[in-house]
Amino acid sequence: MFNQLNKKMKQFFKRCHFNNACFKPVLLIIAIALPYFGYSQNTGSANQPVFNHAALCAHDLNKTAAFYATVLELQKIHHPFNDTLHVWFKIGEGLALHVIQGNCPQTVHDISIHLCFSVPSLDLFMKHLDALNVKYGDWNGKPKIVQTRPDGVHQIYLQDPDGFWIEVNDAK
Repeated sequence: MFNQLNKKMKQFFKRCHFNNACFKPVLLIIAIALPYFGYSQNTGSANQPVFNHAALCAHDLNKTAAFYATVLELQKIHHPFNDTLHVWFKIGEGLALHVIQGNCPQTVHDISIHLCFSVPSLDLFMKHLDALNVKYGDWNGKPKIVQTRPDGVHQIYLQDPDGFWIEVNDAK
């Protein structure tokens, strides 16, 4: 959205040349664009925490990293440890998923605790999962069933090799 606004502002200024008829629209554009220049959410203090990353424990780092790279098609990014115990993935602008090799506790993960990713086409993503023979379904575990939220967003759920739940939806 910021890039579109920036492009429109440049086009406007080229036509305008700062005559009086343009002054009010320029003020309006500045008032609309100003919040997008802020770093945090504009609520709370100036030192409000901002989400940075999520970390998951992996029994078998290679298997779990391959899942996130192949099934979710996440891009691996550099991590500062330079070891074989960490793999980091980009999950958004300035956001990362850290997968860490460890002696993870054996536990059954509840579906209500999950990561969520959005895709442009849930149908195409499900075809991708089918081609890889990855199991998925609705919240209740019914295989290959798409669930629809009250707001119209379609969603499915799957698990990574360590049993962590992942929602994939078509939210815009």
